[in-house]
Amino acid sequence: MRIIIIAAIAQNGVIGTAKGEMPWHVKEEFAHFKSTTLGSPIIMGRKTFETLGKPLKGRLNIIITRSESFPSIEETLIQNSLLSAIDHCNKNNYEKIFIIGGREIYTQAIPLADEMILSFMKFKAEGEILFPEYDENDWRKTDERNLEQFSVVYFVRKGKN
Repeated sequence: MRIIIIAAIAQNGVIGTAKGEMPWHVKEEFAHFKSTTLGSPIIMGRKTFETLGKPLKGRLNIIITRSESFPSIEETLIQNSLLSAIDHCNKNNYEKIFIIGGREIYTQAIPLADEMILSFMKFKAEGEILFPEYDENDWRKTDERNLEQFSVVYFVRKGKN
């Protein structure tokens, strides 16, 4: 099973605001996210899910929360850790899973991920939540697509295909 981080990152490293909002709305980037993740499980933290407001269709939505009182929501699976979510997906023989945020989940996922698909936005954004640092020496760029407002860069962990 391939563990893939997918994120959109402004030039200044911003991925969100302290209020849990995405500081931009770029339809082309949302379309890229949807077409890339459709049909695969997506794993996210509780705050990211609350930002979305509802499960994303066509994907198993797995929410990581330590809260024992988090409500059960149709079309979602609640897990208490990233590792338990990954284990669930592995046991169910998914080919690939996507880690979609936020920062705390990305930080935990970077050492575990096989691939990263990062959209580097061509602008700075207002916000307090930054994509976590990662060692670029651990990753090999395999492809890059340059679009008007962002570039999508595909990385594979060195030592993986």
